[in-house]
Amino acid sequence: MSVQPGDIRDDDRRPPVDELLELAQRGLGLHPRRLPSWLFYDERGSQLFERICEQPEYYLTRCEIALMRAHADSIADTLGDEVRLVEYGSGNAQKTRILLQHLRAPVGYVPVDISPEPLRQSVGRLAGEFPQLPLQPLCADFSRPLRLPIPPRAPRRTVLYFPGSTIGNFETREAAALLRKMRNEMGNDGGILIGVDLKKDHALIDAAYNDRAGVTAAFTLNMLARLNREIGSDFVLSAFAHRAHYNPMAGRIETHIVSRRGQEVRVGRTRVAFGEGETIQVEYSYKYSLDEFAALAARAGLAVHRVWLDPAQMFSVQYLVRASAVTR
Repeated sequence: MSVQPGDIRDDDRRPPVDELLELAQRGLGLHPRRLPSWLFYDERGSQLFERICEQPEYYLTRCEIALMRAHADSIADTLGDEVRLVEYGSGNAQKTRILLQHLRAPVGYVPVDISPEPLRQSVGRLAGEFPQLPLQPLCADFSRPLRLPIPPRAPRRTVLYFPGSTIGNFETREAAALLRKMRNEMGNDGGILIGVDLKKDHALIDAAYNDRAGVTAAFTLNMLARLNREIGSDFVLSAFAHRAHYNPMAGRIETHIVSRRGQEVRVGRTRVAFGEGETIQVEYSYKYSLDEFAALAARAGLAVHRVWLDPAQMFSVQYLVRASAVTR
């Protein structure tokens, strides 16, 4: 089933420029200042994130790919025949290819991504690799309720695929709310296949978010470039720096944009004053033990049905089902 660029359904409910301006003004007016991490993912940000995944310090992608190669048959057996696969934040679908090669008679694949151009490129590649697979791309913010396309035929179950460690970007309450939303979207007999980064040596975690090539720093500061372009702010990127460190008490990486000097930035009609060293919090990345993530899933009415680990046991892919399905 070939897919043309015009076939991509745009269910994008991102805020228009005036709402984005209000969001930025409100976030920069908080103490401490804060901006949402989805602002990273414009076209340039998506490209930079792909480069991050190639950096030697960034163990997450390597570990997850190794896991998928080692366990794709087992994962496909667990998901069963004739599933509809809906992927949150599909990106370049690198790990998805491995799964699709092992799924038996999939009903369709619905990649969901907030960036339209990377979505078009990914779908174009997949259409060539899997010509018999119905592709139904959806340009949308997966953190909001989705209007999923009608599948070409009835699937045995809908499986929401959430690879990477993106669930870690949500604070505990927000993560539980997102899992509850996913529980609704997967239906009664569906499931969630999710990547979860595990707790490990702090130095390995810190290095992954502070690569020597500076790609992560460029990715972080691209958020300011996006605000300059889309709402007309006047951030001077060289006057800000990337900072990420692991907080062992909270069990998370905390990423900030740091003002290198005292300065004032125009955001719409508002002037925002920064002192030297003042920060904007832009992302968390939580790391879990297996027990901690099982407890989080339980808060959303879900239970962990299967867990697969990479050979180094640094990363997990977990299959979640409704808690009621386990007790039946």
